[in-house]
Amino acid sequence: MSATPIAQAAPDARAQFMALLATSLQQHTFIKLVLARHVGSEVDLQRVTAKPLTVKGQPSLSFVYRYKTRDITRNLALDEALGLIDTLLPGDFRNAHLLSLSDEVQLEFTKKGKPMLHRNALQQVRETVTGEHDREKKRYLELSRPFLHDLGVTDRQQALIPAMSRKWKQINKFIEVFSHAFASAPIAADHPVRVADFGSGKGYLTFAIHDYLRNTLQREAQVTGVELRPDMVELCNAAAARLEHPGLHFECGDVRSVVPSAIEVMIALHACDIATDYAIHTGIRCGAAIIMCSPCCHKQIRPQLNSPGLLKPMLQYGLHLGQQAEMLTDSLRALYLEACGYETKVFEFISLEHTNKNKMILATKRREAPAPGALLEKIQALKDFYAVKEHCLETLLRADGLIPA
Repeated sequence: MSATPIAQAAPDARAQFMALLATSLQQHTFIKLVLARHVGSEVDLQRVTAKPLTVKGQPSLSFVYRYKTRDITRNLALDEALGLIDTLLPGDFRNAHLLSLSDEVQLEFTKKGKPMLHRNALQQVRETVTGEHDREKKRYLELSRPFLHDLGVTDRQQALIPAMSRKWKQINKFIEVFSHAFASAPIAADHPVRVADFGSGKGYLTFAIHDYLRNTLQREAQVTGVELRPDMVELCNAAAARLEHPGLHFECGDVRSVVPSAIEVMIALHACDIATDYAIHTGIRCGAAIIMCSPCCHKQIRPQLNSPGLLKPMLQYGLHLGQQAEMLTDSLRALYLEACGYETKVFEFISLEHTNKNKMILATKRREAPAPGALLEKIQALKDFYAVKEHCLETLLRADGLIPA
């Protein structure tokens, strides 16, 4: 089908646009509406974006007002939303772009206020929605987000600073992994999402996950960054206040000193050695639906390893012994998570700053978990094979009664 735009200039062009908008909402084909070319009185307002949202079981629209340095979100029922849009065109905005499953329609007003309607055919819309012809890799955050400039990822023109390109890729990859986990995790839709990020550093990922939850998913979020360095905590809290990130704060401490009572998401990237075990234990004990860990510095298991006879020729080399200890340590962590009712994946993640470690353990709580007996037997057999007497995570879980003693 042709995708040639069809322009229409007529006195009823605005009314036709509003009718198409109302129809897309009624038929549940609405995808997005963007109001641009701001001519209203509000200073620094750039555009307004509306997307579908369900609030307490009722279809609604979520409006994001994009300013130069901040975003403001309003959620309105459909009737109120249509009324608001009706008042904004053309007094405040001279361009409106409607995207639905069956249409792509643009309404624009000339300098003299004459409305023009442009419609694209169905195939172009399908390609826009499915991304069949997208040349740019999907990004889960926009470079225009204010926190990226404040943290030094972008410049004043919201362009990526070349030296931060690696960090920008890491942030997006992290949000991509989180978004897939969040979509399948058993997290109540009407409850604020509580997140603890242990070892938050300068706060790149902490700000990113808070921004993604609030501005992309339109969820209430209470995000806590935990960091040992007081100067980083002070810097991040100042940025959170300056950027108007409600529900985001940072505390001085580590995974052993800051213990939340309940969380939905636990993050610990590059917690050294058994700090990863304490972080996983905290996530399980607090009932987290999502646990994201990137372990490093595996030291506890290696001294315990008694190489099985068949493997001794291979494990006589220190490098191989270290790799085996790392694989065994993280395999046991993943298996204990499985035993505690989590679906667990271990995969390569983009290397983060100051380290070449790029492994991630991602655990999502199962809605129904099988009894752990058979799995615990396999874990014990694996420990016996390598003569491992103690694993920190196992010790913590048994002390709390989270797995049988």
